[in-house]
Amino acid sequence: MAHWAMLSLPADPALLERVLAAYAEPARHYHTLQHLDECLDLFERVAHLAARPGEAALALWFHDAVYVPLAKDNEARSADWAIEALRAAGASETVTERIAALITATAHHEAPSGSDARLVIDIDLAILGSAPARFAEYEQQIRSEYAAVPVDLYAEKRREVLAGFLARPVIYATPALHAQLEEQARANLRRAIGQ
Repeated sequence: MAHWAMLSLPADPALLERVLAAYAEPARHYHTLQHLDECLDLFERVAHLAARPGEAALALWFHDAVYVPLAKDNEARSADWAIEALRAAGASETVTERIAALITATAHHEAPSGSDARLVIDIDLAILGSAPARFAEYEQQIRSEYAAVPVDLYAEKRREVLAGFLARPVIYATPALHAQLEEQARANLRRAIGQ
């Protein structure tokens, strides 16, 4: 709720309940309250790096608010929900558009432009640089979300996704998070690809 106050916007307790309920939907195994908590906890430690911390925080709250396994438009639908909530709260169109852009950037389709987009994406991807046990749990959680996909096809496509991250010149564009997470992320990715 404090993140809304950072933007001088009223917090809606009913909205918070709906967002939290969305992250608790039964089809989710990784994109859950655990992921949201991990993102917000990390954000609190690096919020000083954000140009617009309130906007970055609200983007993190909403970035996986809509999540349907195998859907290609989760981030766009999450951004739409945020737009609706921000407009209802009286946010300016400029603020609303910036937050929506931060949310859609977490689709990871293109290199982020802007320091806040880089920070939000790095926080979203921090799981790749987590301790090996947490990374293994994450891999199991992702597999559970894609349980409908046959094992061989899943393994092939998952290797492609992980190899794509590993092939990047840098995974984390924010210097502080690069220093903290990059080496462990590359070790986790190499190990997962090799399995």
